[in-house]
Amino acid sequence: MFWKKRMNAPQTNPPRPTAPAGGTARFLDPEVLGRISSLELLARTVVEGFISGLHRSPYTGFSTEFAEYRQYMPGDDLRYLDWKVLGRTDRYYIKKYRADTNAQLHVLIDASGSMRYGSGQISKLRYAQFVGAAVAYLANKQQDAVGLMAFDEKIRTHIPALNRTGHMRTIFGHLEQLAAGNETRLSTMIHEAAERITQRGIVLLISDLYDEPDSLIEALQHLRFRGHDIIVFHLLDRLELDFTFTDSTLLEDLETGEQLHVLPDLLVEGYREAINGHIRQLREGAARNRIDYEMLTTDQPLDFALHTFLARRARQ
Repeated sequence: MFWKKRMNAPQTNPPRPTAPAGGTARFLDPEVLGRISSLELLARTVVEGFISGLHRSPYTGFSTEFAEYRQYMPGDDLRYLDWKVLGRTDRYYIKKYRADTNAQLHVLIDASGSMRYGSGQISKLRYAQFVGAAVAYLANKQQDAVGLMAFDEKIRTHIPALNRTGHMRTIFGHLEQLAAGNETRLSTMIHEAAERITQRGIVLLISDLYDEPDSLIEALQHLRFRGHDIIVFHLLDRLELDFTFTDSTLLEDLETGEQLHVLPDLLVEGYREAINGHIRQLREGAARNRIDYEMLTTDQPLDFALHTFLARRARQ
C-alpha cells in the first residue's frame, strides 16, 4: 500500500495540545510524561489525576467503586465524603456507589517495525505503552482482570487476564520491555488473538493499522464473534496523518528498510487522499460491526484515550 511508507525525515515539532478551558496546564501531555522513568508510576500519575476530575465528566458509571460524584448535601453520610478531592479542591463531594460486574480487559499492542516511528520525542510504540499502561491501571483499580498481548509478525508477549496480587507488576514489566520488531502481520495476529483469548471481555487494540481495511475488519469480526467488546485506538504520528513536509524528503519503510526520495509538493495530495481513504474504510467498517474506533495521534494528551475507554465501559 502507498501509505505503508514511514517517514524518516528531519525532526519537526508536532502541534502542542491546547490547554483546557480555564487555563490549567495539560499534565497528561505525552512528552511531559515521557520524562517519568517508571511506566507504573506514569500510569498511576495519569489515572489518579484523571479520576480526580471525574466529577466534572459526563461519563459516569465506570467504576466498580462509585458511579459518580455529586456535591455534598446536609445530612449525607460522611463515610462517603471524598477526602482526597476535598484536600485538592476545597470542595465537598460524595461518592455515589454502585455494584458492577467485574470484567476482563485484554490489551493488544502492535509492536511491529512501523510503530518505531516518531517525528517528536514520543514514538508510536512509546505512546502505545503509555496508553496501554494507563488503561490497564484504570481497569485494575476497578477490580477488573487485565491481560496483555503484543505482536509483530508473531505474538511476542501473551499474559492472560488475571486479577491477583502482583499481576500488574508483570503487566507493567512486559509493557516496559516492548521493542518494535519486524514486519506487520496485523490481521493474522488478530485472528490468532481471537483464538487465544477464551474468556469474553473488552479487547483494546492499539495499532497504526497498516493493513488492508477489509482484512482488518474481517479479523475484528472474529473477535466480535467470540463475544468480545472491541475498542480500536488507531494510532498515528501527526506527520503521518498530515504529511506537512516541505523539503525533499527521504522516506524509509521501517519494516523492510526500503528507501525512497520524494518531493513533498508532488506527493502530498495523493498521500492525503490515500490515508484519508484508509481511515474512512476502517471507520465505516468498525461502525457496521459495532466496534468502537478512535483516531489518536502521539501529540494528544492521554486523557482523550482514557475518556474514550471510560465512555465505552460506561455504556457496557
